[in-house]
Amino acid sequence: MTKLEKLKAILAGMDSVLVAYSGGADSTFLVKVASLSVAGKVIAVTAVSATYPKKELSAAAGNARRIGVRHVVIKTSEVSKRAFSANTTERCFVCKSELFSKLRRMAEGRGTGFVLDASTVSDEKDFRPGNRAKKRFGIRSPLAEAGLTKDDIRRYSRKMGLATWDKPSAACLASRIPYGTKITPALLRRVDQAERFFRHLGCGQVRVRDYTTLARIEVSGSDLARIVENRTRVVTRLKALGYHYVTVDLEGYRTGSMNEVVKKEVRQ
Repeated sequence: MTKLEKLKAILAGMDSVLVAYSGGADSTFLVKVASLSVAGKVIAVTAVSATYPKKELSAAAGNARRIGVRHVVIKTSEVSKRAFSANTTERCFVCKSELFSKLRRMAEGRGTGFVLDASTVSDEKDFRPGNRAKKRFGIRSPLAEAGLTKDDIRRYSRKMGLATWDKPSAACLASRIPYGTKITPALLRRVDQAERFFRHLGCGQVRVRDYTTLARIEVSGSDLARIVENRTRVVTRLKALGYHYVTVDLEGYRTGSMNEVVKKEVRQ
């Protein structure tokens, strides 16, 4: 049995599902396969807040429409919670608790049997306190249960003709801010504006890690030369956004780089 067949078998055992749907490659793939496998209703729910990049919503809505599932947009207010804005290592748990509690209530109100998220086997390598929130609210992760990695999902998505097969990963904007720095809507907007600038510049995968006065730019190795070639434009734009210092991380883009210090402390 292939991983895709296993995923379909898992989903076929569910009468109706509500999917936490960001519009990224993983959640779009999950919604697509659910639409083919679940006998009852499939509802894709996108949670919008200051931590969600603005450009993502219209693309998410368009993909849900093309797949043919109902798309619902809700608002979450994690940024207003002191436990979140304080930005401790428990930030992800607070955020996911806010999201999953709302999705659970929505599912119960609609008589929906299962609430799903799009976590994969690849995600298990990172520091993920939000996994405790999944257990607390009974959220299933069929992609991980089927053993699917992010590379698997991109390969299957391409075969299925999904537009998101090569979509760059997009994480919560709060993941750009080092633990201990207070998270504010203004700070999140600045990060979003900075990353949109780099995408307009032609960069694919980008993260602007925000250290208040310093920006640490992570891009794929193939885009490093692009940054250097446009050095003047980059510096001018980021200083206009309020950064005093502009740096490029030579190690390049990597998932969860802000967690590297946390994982090192855990190992010690």
